[in-house]
Amino acid sequence: MNLQTALRQGSEILAAAGIAEPRLTAELLLCHALHRDRAWLYAHPECELSVVEWIHYGRYLHERLQGRPLQYITRRQEFYGREFEVTPAVLIPRPETEHVVEEALRVAAGARRLLDLCTGSGNLAVTLALELDARAVAADLSFAALEVARRNVLRHRELVQCDLAEALAGRFDLIVANPPYIPPEEIAGLQREVRDYEPRMALDGGAGGLEFYRRIVPEAERLLEPGGWLAVEIGCQGEEAVRALFGPQWTDLHTGYDLAGWPRVVRARYAP
Repeated sequence: MNLQTALRQGSEILAAAGIAEPRLTAELLLCHALHRDRAWLYAHPECELSVVEWIHYGRYLHERLQGRPLQYITRRQEFYGREFEVTPAVLIPRPETEHVVEEALRVAAGARRLLDLCTGSGNLAVTLALELDARAVAADLSFAALEVARRNVLRHRELVQCDLAEALAGRFDLIVANPPYIPPEEIAGLQREVRDYEPRMALDGGAGGLEFYRRIVPEAERLLEPGGWLAVEIGCQGEEAVRALFGPQWTDLHTGYDLAGWPRVVRARYAP
């Protein structure tokens, strides 16, 4: 079977199952099976698949049909123009989280030491460290997540296994976090790719989805330099409750919105 036929058949199978973007998904799965990029596929439509390549491609199609997220099959996800490794140990980086990067860059361009809580794949820590030319510390409770982050981390980054920032001291100019923020009673209603495959500890935000924010704000007060910034991703339903957690020692409280117009980032400046 040649690539053109494999792509057509894969696209048809995925479309019949109601999988979003069936053609693109088939292309990425075939690229993964062949260890090639999409440009190579289009340049060699007549190329015949080997038996091993066909077996891998068929297995990847089957996994996607079962609901396994594409990113967990290919172990890759782009974030802010860079490619990151992802596994089922970490939450898949979303485009919405890029708004955390943008808000942080807008207000903390001079930050030289930053902390990323609930780092997961390390996408925020690595991105901001590179964009700011800063030293980054990335913390997560999950050792499995830190193993993934370690492979994504470049030079001058630190990884710490701890519950939020409990093991950390010192001072930071910027703290960012994309913590779990989904109320536990809403998890059953999530799409199956999220509910059944992404780590629950990266989703479950406790009562009202606010458990982690109630801890992050006091931790930031302990760890931020005066004048430092905290920027956290929020769920669309949590803006008012999260903003209410910031006391009088915080200034410049601001909500950033995503492209759909939903509240996505809350940031504030620590001014004790």
